Amino acid sequence: MGKDTSMSTVTVIGTGNMGSAIAKIAAKSGAAVQIAARDTAKAQELAAEVGGTAVGLDAVSGEIVVLAVPYPALAEIAGEIGDRLAGKVVVDLTNPVDFATFDGLVVPADSSAAAELAAALPQSRVVKAFNTNFAATLATGAVGGAVTTVQLAGDDDAAKDSLRGVIEAAGLKTVDAGSLKRARELEALGFLQMVLAVREQVAWTAGYAVHA
Repeated sequence: MGKDTSMSTVTVIGTGNMGSAIAKIAAKSGAAVQIAARDTAKAQELAAEVGGTAVGLDAVSGEIVVLAVPYPALAEIAGEIGDRLAGKVVVDLTNPVDFATFDGLVVPADSSAAAELAAALPQSRVVKAFNTNFAATLATGAVGGAVTTVQLAGDDDAAKDSLRGVIEAAGLKTVDAGSLKRARELEALGFLQMVLAVREQVAWTAGYAVHA
């Protein structure tokens, strides 16, 4: 079980399926939860559901900030509120898929969405996480008969520990994939999982299970 998270604040930017599932994980862990989104009505609705507060992007203040947004929005958010994210644990869950062809990733072969985000936010502590999990498995906490496992990658061990504490306090498991360089492999794995689901080889409620 992770460390005590009762004094932590987690801000989730985004109110889609992933944002909703992660906000509920954060609330279950005992952390205070902020919800931020351009659609203030949706932010207020999700905040009420998890017992949190809705804030504007210009008021984000969580120690951990989860960017539950599509890949193209990362650069926009970094440009808009990068100063507010300095010193914070910033979690990237995107898979930079080329949706025009659905046949690859749009980042260079030696890079990743997380690496791009880290370059755009040099004063933040970027962690890659949740991108190999479908929202349904985060919401239920299970993949088949196994507990849902969130794979993490990042260069700051303390940042990973903070996020791990929230995830494990909510009853899920984590594994540490190493440095932020491993985000490339996690994004490839996330893309492959999406391909399998689109091809109806697996359900969107299924996914990869990690057995230790």
